[in-house]
Order: sequence, then C-alpha cells, then structure tokens
Amino acid sequence: MKFYRIYALFLRHLYLIKSSFPRLLDLIYWPTIQIILWGFISKFFTMHSDFYNHTAGIILSAAILYDFLFRSSISFNMLFLEEIWSRNFTNLFIAPLKVSEIITSLTATALIRTLIGIIPAVLLVFPFFGVSLLNLGPTLGLLLFSLYMFGITLGLLVVSGLLRYGPAFENVAWSSLFLLAPLGCIYYPLSILPDWLQVLAKALPLVYIFEEVRSILLNNIVNYKNIASALILNLTYFTLSIFVFYSAFSEARKKGTLMNVGE
Repeated sequence: MKFYRIYALFLRHLYLIKSSFPRLLDLIYWPTIQIILWGFISKFFTMHSDFYNHTAGIILSAAILYDFLFRSSISFNMLFLEEIWSRNFTNLFIAPLKVSEIITSLTATALIRTLIGIIPAVLLVFPFFGVSLLNLGPTLGLLLFSLYMFGITLGLLVVSGLLRYGPAFENVAWSSLFLLAPLGCIYYPLSILPDWLQVLAKALPLVYIFEEVRSILLNNIVNYKNIASALILNLTYFTLSIFVFYSAFSEARKKGTLMNVGE
C-alpha cells in the first residue's frame, strides 16, 4: 500500500469540495438544520416528559451522534458515486491503484466530509440549547469511533451493491440507515421494542452505543460492557464488509461490468 497514491485520491475529492460552493453548502446545511430542529424538539420533551425531566439534551445528543453516523456512511457512498456519475471509476486504474488504497482513501476523505458537516452544527447547539457532547466524558471518543466504523461498514456494503448491480442500487445508499434506525434504539431504550425485535436489535452495535449515551447522561454511569460489545460487533461487521467489497469487485472485474459501472 503506497501512501502517495492514497493521498492523491484524497486530494482529488478534497479539491472537488473546495472548488464547489454548492457541495460545501450541502455538507453544512442539512446537518445544521436537522440538529436545530431536534434541538427544539428536545427542549419540548425536556419540559413536558418525566423520563427526560431535568436532563436536557438526551434526545439532542442522540440526534447529533446519529447524524454523525449518517454523514459518515453517506459521505463514503457519495465519494464513490462521484466517480460513477463522472464516469471516472475505471480511469482510476490507469494508475496502479489497489483496492485497499481506494478503501483507505475513501475512508479518510469521508471523515473530512463528515467533520465539515457536523462541526458547525455541534458548535451551534451549546449557545442555542446549552447542550455539549463533552458531557459524555472520555467515552465520547470511543462512541464516535464506533459510530464511524459502523458508518463506513454500511458504506462498503452499499458500494459493493453498486459494483454488483450498478447505479440502480443507488437508492439503497440513501435508505440503508433509515431501515436500521428503528432497531438502533436511537431515541428510546431497548425495552420499548417487542421481545422478538430486541433479539434482532442486539445484533446491531447502535443499540449498545445509544444505550450507553443514555446511561451516562441519565445516570452518570459508564458501562464499558456496552462499549466493548459495540466495538466487537463493529470490528466483525467491518471485516465482513471488506470481504464483501473484495468479492463484489472481483466479480465485477471478471464479468467486465466495471467498464459499465458509470452507465
């Protein structure tokens, strides 16, 4: 794996962002509007709900973390879709790029895109609503890392579908996280779900992440078992997603569909 090749691909997408005001505005606009909206909803529930009474920012903190996850996944997908829409994907292989280098570059660039979108929104919530993610303490770094891993995992699976089925699979890029959100227990505890759904939900790292967020903010208790469970599941799914991506890429190359991936 050559760093300069990874860096070159990283720069390509960074220049696209820097040179396009609409792209930059899109990265910042949606997270900011969504988090401000959830801020007012959170404030309402704080004032009228016994469960969240005197504990401001639980819903808003969950909304910010979920948006970080969503931006991580969608940023990875968008970077790949940029190559498809511009019909540039096959051109990348004029250089001796490896699949591992493409994954590494897209993962790093997706983080930059995510931070560009989420940081302005996070900075607004404290003066507007008095909420700070720093209330989660030192575990915040582990929670963000776990969310980012899961976002990239979903991104890899969606990109694998794009390689296998072509641009027709594009709609899944936008809906994948929404399909998992009800089981992720983002805004409510796991106990709300029916018993049979709880079994399915426990297979998702999201459950352990957001249960931990509520545990810290409501009870000021850090449960490292939740954090460990989330990290183990993320590592397992991430490894599986890399295998799926390599399989989809190999299959597309054998069938010659890589040449038509932008059609």
